[in-house]
Amino acid sequence: MKLTKKITFLLVLCFSIHGLQAQEGIPIYSDYLTDNYYLIHPSMAGVANCNKIRLTGRQQWFGQENAPSLQTLSINGRIGDSQSGIGAIAFNDKNGYHSQTGAYLTYAHHLMFSRNTIDLNMLSFGLSAGMMQYKLDETAFVEFDPIIAGIEQSATDFNVDFGFSYHLINFYAHATIKNLLKNEGVNINEQGVSYDNLTTYLFSAGNVFSKFGSDWSFEPSILYAYKDATKESFIDANFKAYRDFDFGSIYAGVSYRRSFDGAEFIDGNTISSQKLQYFTPLLGIEYNNFMFAYTYSYQANSIVLGNGGYHQLTLGFNFGCRKEKYDCNCPSVN
Repeated sequence: MKLTKKITFLLVLCFSIHGLQAQEGIPIYSDYLTDNYYLIHPSMAGVANCNKIRLTGRQQWFGQENAPSLQTLSINGRIGDSQSGIGAIAFNDKNGYHSQTGAYLTYAHHLMFSRNTIDLNMLSFGLSAGMMQYKLDETAFVEFDPIIAGIEQSATDFNVDFGFSYHLINFYAHATIKNLLKNEGVNINEQGVSYDNLTTYLFSAGNVFSKFGSDWSFEPSILYAYKDATKESFIDANFKAYRDFDFGSIYAGVSYRRSFDGAEFIDGNTISSQKLQYFTPLLGIEYNNFMFAYTYSYQANSIVLGNGGYHQLTLGFNFGCRKEKYDCNCPSVN
């Protein structure tokens, strides 16, 4: 029994250390598809004709102790009638014995290239600066190994994100560099476990299609992410359908995430590998100035930690709305 506990402890410690090195601020899930692109692209602060508040809650693997969970609160909007926008994000992310909390402040500027405000042609730049506190709770490890300090280790980090967005009528593209600063030599425990490169590159693009006079519109999009330190990358292929009503709109869609990197595991007497795959259906409704969205992610791999899925809720409120300026099907702007 003692040997089993020690093996379990070593596995948990290894995963905790790996998770520490991989932490990067707000994790990149599929919540950006629920009218929440500002969470991953600072250039989207104040891009819409309304100021927006978004609250999200995510829970993974119900029934699993210390399963990952995430909560975010964001607000962004224009500064009066200027071409500048501001925003703020607070988040709390927990994964096993490791957790991180933080906050970002954002400034964005939007340049119009249209001859008038009817035809949307806009280039936006955004910069976010944030403080994050990383924690590793070792209080549960004292029973197994006296080398472990047995306290809650912590470290504080400052970093910045920079990106731009381009909107041309119904088309959009975003590019962002997250965690631009290296922050070399930051340690979180006495064993010297450190992180010195959390830079992640994001690129996303999409287009909204609809027929003239129709209440229906359709939005295919993609997102590509690359982590510089671990050379990991993945792609999201997304599709959403919108239906307009007098009170607002309803949308539904699906996202498929595929990692380009595999993990090896022992399958009987052979060594097999698998690449991370997620299917995420989503459903949302906008009623007047309120919005509600739900996403459920299912991991489509043969080897998984648990059969439970990944549930996420998003609540939102729009305020200070101005008249829609642009003659386009561009949900993130109009």
